[in-house]
Amino acid sequence: MDRLASIALFVAVAEADSFVAAARKTGRSPAGVSRAIAALEEVLGQRLFNRTTRALSLTEAGEQLLARGRRLLAEYDDMADALQGGGAPRGVLTLTAPVMFGRLHIMPIVRDFLGDFPGVDVNLLLFDRIVSLVDEAIDVGLRIGHLPDSSLIALRVGAVRRVLVAAPDYLARAGTPRNPDELAEHVFISTLGVAATPSHWSLGADEDRTIRFRPRLAVNSVDAALDAAMSGLGVVRLFSYQAAERIAQGRLVRLLQDFEPPPAPIHLVRPPGRAPRKTSLFIDRAARALRDKFGGE
Repeated sequence: MDRLASIALFVAVAEADSFVAAARKTGRSPAGVSRAIAALEEVLGQRLFNRTTRALSLTEAGEQLLARGRRLLAEYDDMADALQGGGAPRGVLTLTAPVMFGRLHIMPIVRDFLGDFPGVDVNLLLFDRIVSLVDEAIDVGLRIGHLPDSSLIALRVGAVRRVLVAAPDYLARAGTPRNPDELAEHVFISTLGVAATPSHWSLGADEDRTIRFRPRLAVNSVDAALDAAMSGLGVVRLFSYQAAERIAQGRLVRLLQDFEPPPAPIHLVRPPGRAPRKTSLFIDRAARALRDKFGGE
């Protein structure tokens, strides 16, 4: 393995904190990654990682190499970008986003991006669950909600509200709740694997009103929850962008707006380290487009 490839592999292991994750990202076997790092340590005459059965951490020499290795790879990428098509980005860009958000708001950005940069191909992975950017070799992810502490680089691009909605015919039968206490008399639809808390909702500016319930229907699809709500089955809580079209059409009614919790932040996230040019260009474009739509919350 040449020296640059060895440095790139070392950086991948350090950023993933895992030989297995780095192997998955680089298309190598874990044993092959381990041998390559051992060979690099032998060449440098320094141990780069502290290894135990439960954890992997950088030594002091490893910390120094990580900083210098990132700079070296960044300089190489800059050189490659300059030599390939006058700086035009190339390669595969892998993105992830929630299913409906991706379809409604990321796909239009991707379509324009592909038109402007013919040297780039895009893999767009849509999931209503959090996936590991490092483990799945994803360049950019869109996350809705407060981010846990992590090494990911995050850029806030807006916010979106969580809204309670129900169909007009359901409200005609069951009545329109005027405050959270009146929700106790209603039927609920829940989103399994989509909502963080499928059996209770927090309401109010300080999220100090908790509504606990047993859903009459629980589904793992936003589209199915929307269909159930529009059929008059009960009340569901969704993000405002998910229900906006149906509310505008009069097929769903927004409930208890005075008791809605604060907006949930929207972030673009990427793995640590210098971003390749194709990634930076996409993030810049997506940030502008999403702030125009969601920056006002």
